[in-house]
Amino acid sequence: MNERPVTHVSLLSRIFGKGSDSRAAVRPLWHRTVEIAREKEWYAQCGVADTVPGRFDAVTLVTSLVMLRMERDKTLIDPSVRLTELFVDDMDGQLRQSGVGDLVVGKRMGKLMSVFGGRLGALREAFAAGDDEQVSAALVPVLERNVTLTEGANTQALAARLQALAAQLDAISDEDIMAARITR
Repeated sequence: MNERPVTHVSLLSRIFGKGSDSRAAVRPLWHRTVEIAREKEWYAQCGVADTVPGRFDAVTLVTSLVMLRMERDKTLIDPSVRLTELFVDDMDGQLRQSGVGDLVVGKRMGKLMSVFGGRLGALREAFAAGDDEQVSAALVPVLERNVTLTEGANTQALAARLQALAAQLDAISDEDIMAARITR
């Protein structure tokens, strides 16, 4: 008689989803995405402001490029949802850590997600503009509108950096994306 081993999961674990981490497979990708967004080049050469809003903008730019790459393959759609969930959890934690109270966090998260969605859509449109020169021309006004920049920021350099990262993401396999093997 073949009996399956019995695993006991507490009621609280079932209610709160403890016991299995549906995001575990994309957690390394999230960490790598944030690492890339923290690279000094975004701030020193590309003019993203090294402030809390500027760092948020860098994270959303890099995350958007990763999401755009993932949405092109049906097998990466579910992992892209998990990546978005990690983004939300991280931003929620950052807000709470900075002293935002429970009553305001939801409202602020709604605004941040709206900003992220708008940025994702704007980048999707810009990258669909055509060849590299057309994409660069489409990116510059998107970046000027959507990124906290330093005075005199080189938006052309920022556009070129985004295009280079997008090209790199396009060139790597789905397995490399999921394994967070994004080299810089």
